[in-house]
Amino acid sequence: MTYTVDFVTVSTVGLESSPVADALAGLRANEARYFRNKYDHVFTVEAADDAPEAVDRVHRILREERGIVIASRPLEATAFQVENIRMAFVFYESGLAVNVMYTVDDPKKRAVGFKLSEGMEVPEELASRFKFARQKSKLAGTIRGSFFVIKNEY
Repeated sequence: MTYTVDFVTVSTVGLESSPVADALAGLRANEARYFRNKYDHVFTVEAADDAPEAVDRVHRILREERGIVIASRPLEATAFQVENIRMAFVFYESGLAVNVMYTVDDPKKRAVGFKLSEGMEVPEELASRFKFARQKSKLAGTIRGSFFVIKNEY
């Protein structure tokens, strides 16, 4: 079932099993607000089991680009296109959010982003590979984020 993420009234719907469900819901709402304000796009998600294409796309790019396998269980995912950018998001039980930004017509603007919900530890599979910058959000508290540039075609 598709869930429209509300960034005015933040809800943990679909994320209840996460030990940082409130922070993860805030992170998800933060993404929804960004896409609404920048692209007038309504951010929707569905259970990861109902969005295997999005989950598989993110996992394939992580594996093929950097040999990364996320240990946490995916809870929700989404994939959509805004303007010339194909986006895919996966929200994990640990509080991790991974997004793939794939610009269709500019290979130099393709990246994978990692965002850590407030209160979660850096996952072991990312800890030795990335440094995380901090960012404040009214919806999500302190978000720690990092990214890498995608080199191959997908």
